[in-house]
Amino acid sequence: MSVTAAPRSLGQAMAEVAGLVDEAFDAALRVPDDPRADLYRAMRHAAIGGGKRLRPLLLVATADLFDVPRDRSVRAATALEAIHVYSLIHDDLPAMDDDDLRRGKPTVHKAFDEATAILAGDCLHALAFELLAEDETHPDTHVRAELILDLARASGPGGMAGGQAMDLKAEGSRFDLGTVTRLQQMKTGALITAAVEAGAILGRIPPEQRTPLRGYAHDLGLAFQIADDLLDAEGDEAVAGKKLRKDGEQGKETFLTLLGVERARAQCGMLVAQAIEHLRPYGERADLLIALAHFVEERDR
Repeated sequence: MSVTAAPRSLGQAMAEVAGLVDEAFDAALRVPDDPRADLYRAMRHAAIGGGKRLRPLLLVATADLFDVPRDRSVRAATALEAIHVYSLIHDDLPAMDDDDLRRGKPTVHKAFDEATAILAGDCLHALAFELLAEDETHPDTHVRAELILDLARASGPGGMAGGQAMDLKAEGSRFDLGTVTRLQQMKTGALITAAVEAGAILGRIPPEQRTPLRGYAHDLGLAFQIADDLLDAEGDEAVAGKKLRKDGEQGKETFLTLLGVERARAQCGMLVAQAIEHLRPYGERADLLIALAHFVEERDR
């Protein structure tokens, strides 16, 4: 498949990438005519439809900077989204956040049952690395290996899962700003960084030349979490499609409790401006990544 031009607007880009990721999940998760049917239905319930697909779009937009064929970037983006979706399934379980609603519909353990939800998350985790390991993602085994290694590190105890473990300890704890920042860099920022990193890996960009993109991802990840804290405190549950006000009810320290609403909002704006500044070397080719940074600051869901 040839490289496709970036859509004219962020909305078009989101819709396009969301559609391509849904198609990839649909193809990978055909429901079998055997006792595994509910497992596949649960995976489809969580993975297909809904969500901003922010991480897949970040990956595809970064890969577009380096003229990566769209079919390759979408496969990697689907793998990354599989990790994100698995984490949401598990985070929503009664043993963790105990949520009933996700992306405007019942969480997987509510729509099915807890055992099926756990297995659906496990299978999406496995699917991510299966997709990255297959030849269709990239003909170079070294590229595929680097994609797998980077996503594994971003997903594990030094990344997303480690951040979730810290978050579980946050209830009733008095975390300082440095600890909250580290927690969020792991829980939320690691997969955002992995999305940008994967686009550069697919483009065969050497690690030493990825510094601007890493700076962009770092600042964007923190801005995303501050915006999420603001959304949790001030947002509309009907628009957000999930339960809000949870952090306050659980007594967790957040950027808002530590900085106050106005300082937190100003910090989010500063981080977005810094993220955009990192993209200066790429000129107009980075317009979509710039639009994504503005979206993170202004989103309502």
